[in-house]
Amino acid sequence: MKSFSPRISFIMIALLTLAGCAVGPDFRSPDMTTPDNYTAAPLPAQTAGAHSETGTAQHFAFAKDLPGQWWTLFGSPELDKMIKQGIEDSPTLAAAQAALRKAEEDLRAVSGSILYPAVNANLQATRQRTSGNVNTGPSDTFNLYNASVGVSYTLDIFGGGRRQIEAYQAQINYQSYIYEATYLTLTANIVTAAIQEASLRAQLKATRDIIEIQQKQLDIIKKQFELGAVSKTAVLSQETEIAMTKAELPTMEKQLDLTRNALAVMIGQFPGNGKQLEFNLESMRLPEELPISLPSDLARQRPDVRASEALLHQASAVVGVATANLYPQITLSAGYGFQAISTDILFNGQSVVWNLGAGLLQPIFRGGELTARRKSAIAAYDQAAAQYRQTVLKAFQDVADVLRALESDARTLQAQAEAEDAAKSALALIEKQYELGAVSYPALLIAQRDYQKTRINVIAARAQRYADTAALFQALGGGWWNRKSNSLKPKFIQEENEE
Repeated sequence: MKSFSPRISFIMIALLTLAGCAVGPDFRSPDMTTPDNYTAAPLPAQTAGAHSETGTAQHFAFAKDLPGQWWTLFGSPELDKMIKQGIEDSPTLAAAQAALRKAEEDLRAVSGSILYPAVNANLQATRQRTSGNVNTGPSDTFNLYNASVGVSYTLDIFGGGRRQIEAYQAQINYQSYIYEATYLTLTANIVTAAIQEASLRAQLKATRDIIEIQQKQLDIIKKQFELGAVSKTAVLSQETEIAMTKAELPTMEKQLDLTRNALAVMIGQFPGNGKQLEFNLESMRLPEELPISLPSDLARQRPDVRASEALLHQASAVVGVATANLYPQITLSAGYGFQAISTDILFNGQSVVWNLGAGLLQPIFRGGELTARRKSAIAAYDQAAAQYRQTVLKAFQDVADVLRALESDARTLQAQAEAEDAAKSALALIEKQYELGAVSYPALLIAQRDYQKTRINVIAARAQRYADTAALFQALGGGWWNRKSNSLKPKFIQEENEE
């Protein structure tokens, strides 16, 4: 036996050396060159100055980080309360969390089957009859008892198992970022819906105020008609104007109810359960400082981009698995136990049975299956790479769009507020002149319509400015990396942030 020791040692060293290698590509994060600016034209230091009663200019704070709870920048306790409830009770977020836990358990399962040998205990009792024709003797019926332990292990020589574990780890990374993307989408949707709710309620109030003004004007016109100062046509025209204004109420009321129903579902409640919080644009503060991440950091901060990168990593590992399947697989096995025809003698020395074995599986001809599967995995990797590039481009588009929208929103709000001031002053003047008989009734109707339109437009413009501010925070990734209170954050994300 001594003459075989060097040969056996050489084989073991070779196996251990091969075990340290893994075929297939080693994944590295894509190095995608990003521009220095989000927009083609340089951004100003701040947006246009808004109306004094509707908000100030917003300043772009470049290279400044976004807080983890970015919604608190709006300064609304009601909004903070609703988001907290949504985070705790949202079924969508709970589903994303469960998907993450499933991915973690899947990794544990596959790691256990690949990294460790399989050990199984076997207890068996059978009653069987032998054939006399086979044994050239009389047939016999007897019991057979077996108690044994078997061990088997497939050597991961070419790294197929490790690549498979790598793929499952990438799936955990993917589900982690999907959780963060779901968290970000949920909070952003709650903020946007709350702004919409406040806007619709303000528009409803403004419309009802206008109806009240129009009703008072109708009372004046009716008195003038009774005195013969105006014709019946003037009365009918004013009644028509009121009816047209009232016709706008059902649509806005429906939109308000739908928005409130959506908010209820976002926070995990039935629409008919209890009284929901009401929001007011006046109680919200427009963030004057807008943190803007550097373009070079955006791809690392957007959870959807990181999720796409994790899928690319998984596709890379699958290429390694498909490559390893082209090479031999060696399985070692061993068993030790007892076998006897009676339980009384099952565990004595004469009943001991054991076995040692080794098997090698080398694919020779599979009709091109394994090669085709490897080419398919490579094509899937190319597809994932293209999808990653598209996700990065879309992320930059989102930021560029909302940055331009914020500048446009500020100018729009400024113009609408100035129009409202002018319309309000004109209406007040024309109403006095109409009471004195200095202007005609059609002129009064035109002034009323102008004021009604500008008042509603100011409310809508304010709400759009708030909504696009929330959209900017969402487009920049939502600051999830700064959310220290997130106990669900996977360990690998915490370590990455520490680095």
